[in-house]
Amino acid sequence: MSATTPSSAPAPATRRISFSLSAPDARNVKVAGDFTAWETQALDMTRQPNGSWKATLAIPPGQHEYRFIVDGQWADDPHCEVRKPNPFGGENCMRVVE
Repeated sequence: MSATTPSSAPAPATRRISFSLSAPDARNVKVAGDFTAWETQALDMTRQPNGSWKATLAIPPGQHEYRFIVDGQWADDPHCEVRKPNPFGGENCMRVVE
């Protein structure tokens, strides 16, 4: 019989990350990214009383690209400082999840 040493618990597979966008005149806002298979599984955001939209998602650690879809049109996150060119001539926003 061998003695075992306690090991530390593994890190969670995902982290809860919030996305928000101020779009008071929008009728529908979604967040799409490499974590949603982009627009095929884009997630609806919830309108807040102040006119912003919010969604909290479970995302695995790593570097992730994303954008918003506002009333059917792609939109950038104005608060995102890190961007990466995409193959459509625009840029994707980047978020690092630790």
